[in-house]
Amino acid sequence: MKKKKPAIPSDALVFFGATGDLAYKQIFPALQAMVRHGHLDMPVVGVAKGGIDLDHLKARAEDSLKNHGGVDPAAFTKLCSLLRYVEGDYADPATFATLRKTLGNAKNPIHYLAIPPSLFATVAEALQKSGCAKGARVVIEKPFGHDRPSAKALNRILHSVFKESAIFRIDHYLGKEPVQNLLYFRHSNPLVEAGWSRHHIESVQITMAENFGVSDRGRFYDEAGAIRDVVQNHMLQLIACIGMEAAASGSHEHLRDARTKLLKAIRPLDSAHVARGQFCGYLDVQGVAPGSTVETFAVLRFEIKNKRWDGVPFFVRVGKCLPVTATEIVIRFKQRRHPVLDDTVAPPADYYRFQLGPKVVIALGANVKKPGELLTGETTELVAQHQASDEMAPYERLLTDAAHGDPTLFAREDAVEQSWRIVDPILANPVPLQEYKPNTWGPEKPSPSLIPQGGWHNPAPA
Repeated sequence: MKKKKPAIPSDALVFFGATGDLAYKQIFPALQAMVRHGHLDMPVVGVAKGGIDLDHLKARAEDSLKNHGGVDPAAFTKLCSLLRYVEGDYADPATFATLRKTLGNAKNPIHYLAIPPSLFATVAEALQKSGCAKGARVVIEKPFGHDRPSAKALNRILHSVFKESAIFRIDHYLGKEPVQNLLYFRHSNPLVEAGWSRHHIESVQITMAENFGVSDRGRFYDEAGAIRDVVQNHMLQLIACIGMEAAASGSHEHLRDARTKLLKAIRPLDSAHVARGQFCGYLDVQGVAPGSTVETFAVLRFEIKNKRWDGVPFFVRVGKCLPVTATEIVIRFKQRRHPVLDDTVAPPADYYRFQLGPKVVIALGANVKKPGELLTGETTELVAQHQASDEMAPYERLLTDAAHGDPTLFAREDAVEQSWRIVDPILANPVPLQEYKPNTWGPEKPSPSLIPQGGWHNPAPA
């Protein structure tokens, strides 16, 4: 059997949107970390229409680092020596001619499009016309389209410029250390895997809560809403990681095959399985359209039609202006009573609890006997908590992988289209909104069909 040739590492990193919010909060910290860990030693070219020059870009990078993790003097000095800057409009061919000159002898650049989705096609086509796409890779930020037809159209445009193997659709949740830990915990422990099915599991619930609103992102958020912003990508990728079968091997395509196969088994959503909410005050946010019916909160019930999960509801709850900021998964097991026990009311079901942020927690809820003569019980929780001091942040991990041509943690074309297939029906015909007060857990009267048996587990404050 022929051995597959190793991927050629990128020899320059270009990031569009160098003066934007994503660059400020995520990209500059990731670049410094890549330098510190020896993963970045090539020209880094920022591109933007920001009315600044290279010195201003370096100053912005320093300010970003001061506010997001701190400045490492040696790594920052090295990063500054790698930085380049191209000022210009993305619709102007001269911008890309300048970029081609700035890339110099680079033959395999990687282009990171940290820009609004409406500009993806414009930039991809300009990269091709200028020669910057030759031998290159491209990293695309979410959301990838706004529905299934637009995702397919964007894929066609990208494929006219890049091979599928050169397209990296980023979903930073797949790069999170706790998500990797979730996969490892399940597949490396036979005791866990033995009970990981409909025969033992009653329900799965995922909460992604944020205790803040949309801040200065009103215009962007009002074009997306909670379902497009985090459910179609982050939450469905989490469900795929929880529910996927073991991959045939550790190869990146086998791992992506396993995630995509699970997504294909999820039934399209209907209105009976969705509730939407909007926090009071959202309409007053700058950039939000008058009378907007965009949701800032959603509860959804997913059903997976396969041998392992048939009959097990997967509940997802996401929202802004909730009481805490946390992402947590609770997997509840079925209760089986035993005649030898004296309990008249069963204790809460056993469960696994995975907190993916802000702390990294794996917990087991177990029933133990209460002291005394009777065989009655109470629930206790066994907790393992882990927070590495220098773990790779998602964007550092993903940019490093993309630069080395490793697509394992990136969404493939078919997976993205499957995700849109699942949510499209309720985006085309949205259910009515319900208002909710900030600092609460959403609308006051949720549908009983959207409440897991035993109720929702509300993450505790950090």
